Amino acid sequence: MSLTVIPLSGFLGAGKTTTMVAAAGVLGRAGRSVALITNDQGADLVDTATARARVEQVDEVTGGCFCCRFEDLSTLVDRLVAEGATDTVVIEAVGSCTDLQATVVRPLRQIYGADLVVAPLTTVVDPYRLRAFSRAWSQGEESELAYLFDRQLAEADVIAVSRADVADPALLATCVATVRERYPHARVVTCSGRSGVGLDELVEAWTQPAAAERDLAIDYDRYAAAEAALAWLNQRFVVTAQDVTALDPVLWSRTVMEELRRACDAGGHVVGHVKLRTSTAAGDVKLSLVGGDAVLDEHVDGLVADAVAVLNTRVACEPEEMDTMLAHAVAAADRVCGTRTRRDGDALSFKPGYPTPVHRLPAQV
Repeated sequence: MSLTVIPLSGFLGAGKTTTMVAAAGVLGRAGRSVALITNDQGADLVDTATARARVEQVDEVTGGCFCCRFEDLSTLVDRLVAEGATDTVVIEAVGSCTDLQATVVRPLRQIYGADLVVAPLTTVVDPYRLRAFSRAWSQGEESELAYLFDRQLAEADVIAVSRADVADPALLATCVATVRERYPHARVVTCSGRSGVGLDELVEAWTQPAAAERDLAIDYDRYAAAEAALAWLNQRFVVTAQDVTALDPVLWSRTVMEELRRACDAGGHVVGHVKLRTSTAAGDVKLSLVGGDAVLDEHVDGLVADAVAVLNTRVACEPEEMDTMLAHAVAAADRVCGTRTRRDGDALSFKPGYPTPVHRLPAQV
């Protein structure tokens, strides 16, 4: 039995994890045995915890993107192939990664041969983010981040326009038209991991042949500059109520996120994404911030004595600025909630290094 590998890409905050987990449910109900592999430049991922709450088998590759940590990805794939219990694995690339056809998809096909079936590369795109970058393209003001975003879509076999259940219908239609005109080689589907809209069509697209191979024109210096424009931080906190059971985890989490949003707005910092998962004995609170207001994805009611919070931030600013903004946000949450918060570990913000793929195979024309 061959293992099917479904590669997902897409810019930070596009909804990849939500789409991946929901699609895993569709595949599972169709009789497939599904595993997930997440990926990040750092460790302690909110997305991994989110996936593990819904899917039994979830692994992660940390410390760099799939292309630069290909041996780690290969080790996980080797195990799945050897065990033979899983027939499908969805691999979700870092949100700042591109050139996956040459550095991940083709190497997997070449190395594993008949042991693997690699599905069409799918890029998930947020229509609101596409609108913002499209304006920059039309005005001739393409930033390095806009360049990276474009290259992610340019190499896709399938483009999944997310948030189809909540996006303004006119915006969604404009987004689809833009994608079809700019990237005519790709199959375009609209979907929502939250409501399930369009997921059957997306899963069906993964069973179709990939588009004809083509080399992606990419400037690695610009690609590296786009990644280095972002301050990355994965930080764990321990939050304790000063009044025994008086910690409101929703209020604490919302205050942290709102303070970070205000600071980013004030500094003119583009938010790739900010994700916060606050775990308590009563359940978890999860918030995400991409643009505008923070979205409460999961919540619990009532007060608790303590909590463990994991925060992942990807913001276009200097690492020192990110650390300062976060310190102020946590201090504000402690003032509002009457809590004491300490860092669990000494993680600091960082910029990713220059992408150096283990493999980079040209298209076979």
